[in-house]
Amino acid sequence: MTSQTRRLLAGNLRQRDGGLRTEDDRTRFARIVTPHLDDAYALARWLARDRADADDILQDACVRAFRAIDGFAGGNARAWVLAIVRNTAFTWLKQNRAQGLVGLDDLSAGERQQAEQGGNGSEPGPTPEAELIASADAALLERLIASLPIEFRETLVLRDIQGLNYREIAEITGAPLGTVMSRLARARQRLIAQLRDVEH
Repeated sequence: MTSQTRRLLAGNLRQRDGGLRTEDDRTRFARIVTPHLDDAYALARWLARDRADADDILQDACVRAFRAIDGFAGGNARAWVLAIVRNTAFTWLKQNRAQGLVGLDDLSAGERQQAEQGGNGSEPGPTPEAELIASADAALLERLIASLPIEFRETLVLRDIQGLNYREIAEITGAPLGTVMSRLARARQRLIAQLRDVEH
């Protein structure tokens, strides 16, 4: 996130605040939300696929977080912030780019049952597929990730770029743990297939 975005964000919060919040709220916001702004911006950018749109999403998400700061009861602040960003991004995309927002929950009943019953959320070690993805050209990889359906893209970004575990991703997205695992596996499969197509 650029320093200009941070300045605009701070000004926007002061303007929308209207003096109704206490110093304690501003201090809590600085302690709970501010450390996660770079991750929040990265998620917004990946979901929106546009830096200017990500700026708008992040500003709206920060206003929402600021207004809801009293409702944060502790726990994983990063997951709380990213959940707000995710929800804000989906709302923003529906309002501004509904035609480009393709939903995805295309797991068959059998795949969904297998994914939800399989695995206990433990973190597997690196796979050959993950190593292939890691060795790919950054610009190519960014373009291929951006082409994934949004639910695959967000799961892949949260896990492989931001390093969250399955349970944190489930908390952020509101999806069952098995669905998170299945979406990640399918996102990686699609990404690997696209990388192999480019190589040939």
